[in-house]
Amino acid sequence: MDELKDIKKMELLAPAGSYESVRAAVNAGADAVYMGGPLFSARAYAESSGEDMLHDAIDLCHLHGVRIYMTLNTLMKDEEMERVRDYLKPYYEHGIDGVIIQDLGLLMYIREHFPGLPLHASTQMTVTGPYFARMLRDHGVERVVPARELSLSEIKEIADIDGLSVEVFAHGALCYCYSGQCLMSSCIGGRSGNRGRCAGPCRLPYDGEYILSLKDLNTLASLPELYLSGVSSLKIEGRMKSPLYVAGVTGVYRKYLDRLYAVIQENGGEDCLYDKEIRRELYPDREDLRILSEIFDRGGSTDGYLKKQNGRDMVQLSEKPSMRVRDEEVIRDLTERYLKEDRKVEISGRASFISGRRPELTVWTEDPLSTGNVFKAEAAGEQTIQNSKNAPLSEKELRDRLSRTGGTGFLMKDLDIRMDEGIFVSVGQINALRRMALDELRTRIISGSRRDGRAV
Repeated sequence: MDELKDIKKMELLAPAGSYESVRAAVNAGADAVYMGGPLFSARAYAESSGEDMLHDAIDLCHLHGVRIYMTLNTLMKDEEMERVRDYLKPYYEHGIDGVIIQDLGLLMYIREHFPGLPLHASTQMTVTGPYFARMLRDHGVERVVPARELSLSEIKEIADIDGLSVEVFAHGALCYCYSGQCLMSSCIGGRSGNRGRCAGPCRLPYDGEYILSLKDLNTLASLPELYLSGVSSLKIEGRMKSPLYVAGVTGVYRKYLDRLYAVIQENGGEDCLYDKEIRRELYPDREDLRILSEIFDRGGSTDGYLKKQNGRDMVQLSEKPSMRVRDEEVIRDLTERYLKEDRKVEISGRASFISGRRPELTVWTEDPLSTGNVFKAEAAGEQTIQNSKNAPLSEKELRDRLSRTGGTGFLMKDLDIRMDEGIFVSVGQINALRRMALDELRTRIISGSRRDGRAV
């Protein structure tokens, strides 16, 4: 949607508890992904662990122009603070795009030891108004995730602060406790949610009813209001959920965000969203709402606190949670669309095959995160091109060979070929030239955000 480049857009932020979930998020159109490493994450039981896996996730995201944020959103013990430096350093150097933090002491520590690393204030910081938000901004925070209990007008007060962006939860589980700062799990089972080990006691029945279990959040119908409130990022909850869930929810929200941007473009600006008739056009289709409920259903959904303070209809009450995906057709469709084949980066190329010279191939692609920036790689063969009378190379064969990008993550969209007639180049040489060019292009793309040696 190149014609929409000038329109302000909300980042679609998807959860990932495993590398497969990162793939699912990227394939379904996420603008950014958030995930934890093996330590200091508020979802200690998510699969995301291991330095190599998180490095691979960073590379995959950056190859596709997707940002990736790391969760360090547990409360820290004094003796753990020094461990953070060695733990975070490899991810910082590899190019993580930001960290999500709950602990104020950790925020100050990271600001000192990891200069330039964007800091996001977690929802567990319980930011409920502009005063605390401004204080965090003045201490180096670039983005605030407010408490989930705020209304649209309260969110807008924070979003209006200069130099600070706002990220809100748009879909997924809600905590009964204010801003997720719950001690119930710790008191009952000795497992603290603030240390990433919530046992979920609010999801259990009490006297046969689920009086503490909130329905899941679904703001698909409120995207225009969230846009007008100045929200910068829409966050999908679910780092403990499956790649199928990540793909399905991300894909549905991607569809309606793109529809929202198209309506703004067609009607000359965001003021059109104040028109009730236009907002009605943006209301989600019944089939898409059904897809969301089939992926995961906890007994209904709610738009949370955006338009009301609280209410009995937010609570699940007597219906037992249903966590089974029921419609096999939905599963097959989502699997085919998002989980079987990876999204490709479209590239262009220019090849020169001239007799007496070495073959050359140049490939390039636009940087999706930087307008006007282009990633470019060049490769040249080792042997000069010879003439051939018996088995000359045709342009069709050359184009076919150079366009075989296979499992590289690239798709050759345009290829300009300049070649002499009656030349011979072996299949092996052509394939080697293509591999060199694509490998170099991939390296240039994923290394653009590295911070090697800059931690202090």
